[in-house]
Amino acid sequence: MDRDVLQVLRKDNPWLESPGNLQRWLRGHLPHPLVPRTMVEQRRGRWTQADKAHLIVGPRQAGKSTAVWSHLATRPEPVLFIDCEQAAIRAWCRSAPLFLADLETLGAEPTALLFEEVQHLQEAGLFLKGVVDRKPGVEIFVTGSSSYHLRARTRESLAGRATRTRLLPFSLAEVTRDLEHEPPALRRAHQEERFERHLVFGGYPETWLSESPRDSLTELAGSIVLPDTSDLHRVGLPEAYRRLLKLLASQVGSLVNVSEWSSVLGISRETVLAYLDRMEDEHLVARLSPFAGGRRSELIRRPKIFLVDNGLRNWLSGDLRPLEHIGNPGPLFENWAFTELDKALPADALLHYWRSTSGTEVDFVIAFSDHLVAVEVKADPMSRPRLPRGCRSFADAYQPARLVVLNRSLEYSGRLGETELIWTTPWRLCEKVFGFPS
Repeated sequence: MDRDVLQVLRKDNPWLESPGNLQRWLRGHLPHPLVPRTMVEQRRGRWTQADKAHLIVGPRQAGKSTAVWSHLATRPEPVLFIDCEQAAIRAWCRSAPLFLADLETLGAEPTALLFEEVQHLQEAGLFLKGVVDRKPGVEIFVTGSSSYHLRARTRESLAGRATRTRLLPFSLAEVTRDLEHEPPALRRAHQEERFERHLVFGGYPETWLSESPRDSLTELAGSIVLPDTSDLHRVGLPEAYRRLLKLLASQVGSLVNVSEWSSVLGISRETVLAYLDRMEDEHLVARLSPFAGGRRSELIRRPKIFLVDNGLRNWLSGDLRPLEHIGNPGPLFENWAFTELDKALPADALLHYWRSTSGTEVDFVIAFSDHLVAVEVKADPMSRPRLPRGCRSFADAYQPARLVVLNRSLEYSGRLGETELIWTTPWRLCEKVFGFPS
């Protein structure tokens, strides 16, 4: 084994020389307090499969590594941590047979391998395929923040040999779970407080757990919006890239308008499209496609634009004011609703919006294999149930199983023909839409 590789492994895996400290080392990777992640609980059973590589992807700093460590720390078994950002490790992870032969010289028998930020490997897919095929019985975990690199370097090679988990910043349900045993009045007050913080500062773990969320978000966002050094070739105009991201933050919930953005920024349409692709690959923005039910009077082509975290959106917009000081909270609330629905979206469902050519619309439509759920977002408090015109039009056309009106105060239910009508608050959104907390 190369001396530089061994030095990195010894530094990152002190249990190799002190096996008695293994459990302490595992738990040392967990933050305090640890916020349980819903996705980890849902995937724990699949992650015990030792014949696959388990890919965990998502935005930078969203807690991907912590999610894996929280899983691994539940059992006192050896884990070899492999940091793919290190030059020596990148050179080492080019040949699966040589890599595995070197592992045997360590004299340790790890039951799991954790490859951190695997997008830095030149041939990640071929390498991981070789490790999976040649190392049966060992769990393999892989984290990465760039969907572009992971698609380019793992898709073909890992077909049938990998599971994929997308981990996004904290959901509101995750950061309010500890309130469930509080008295109802206190619980409601704390839910409202945490919702307003989540709405403004978002759910990135570092920011959420910070006592100074504004400062934390400023530092975090500044690093997130800069192109990753491994991806600079895809961003030839960094300043235009950042200006586009700020423009998108100011237009969340609007239809994608490449021609307008190209004109405003003074760059080509092709460059705008390329940067949009990269922003999606880096889990910064998302394009939401329209629901097309086959009627001529519908928009069926132009997607809407959203950011994947409200804190990032607000930082880019230069507005981190409390909710009560925001004159038009509609776009802020709609973007927040998108992020929550996106985090909780089941594998068998697709998220859309709906708009007719006459201008009536529904903010979100969740298409399951056998039914539809529509969601309309109203930023203002409601004192009585009112059904917007777009919701009635959609219900008449498609008879969704449920139609949910998200608002800040009213809990109510009713019926419109075969459609269940639900007015609900932010902390119950995913429960009412999907039937479970996000």
